[in-house]
Amino acid sequence: QVELVESGGGLVQAGGSLTLSCTASGSITDITAMSWYRQAPGNERELVAYADGSGHITYSESVKGRFTISRDNAGNTLYLQMDSLNPEDTARYYCKFRVRSGPGWGIWNDYWGPGTQVTVSS
Repeated sequence: QVELVESGGGLVQAGGSLTLSCTASGSITDITAMSWYRQAPGNERELVAYADGSGHITYSESVKGRFTISRDNAGNTLYLQMDSLNPEDTARYYCKFRVRSGPGWGIWNDYWGPGTQVTVSS
């Protein structure tokens, strides 16, 4: 069983900053790709930032230069530093990890957190 939990969301004024965290727990053998998504009401869930197992990072054009994705040395926690926030960043933010878990060699699956709400006021 693998569980992801996000934290760090909240209400912030335009121009402000927030840092989101996502921590994985459970029977984990390995984690490769880690990513942040967001979904605003009435919109589809969209990729915000992505970090693969070899350190390659990509950002959506809408957040490039303002958001920074990083992971801790142990590899089980993912961060999203969000600066210069604007009302268009208002959404529920989700993390997704590609995790190998289970007995023996385990199997790879994608796991999602329940999300954390970010609201940016103008």
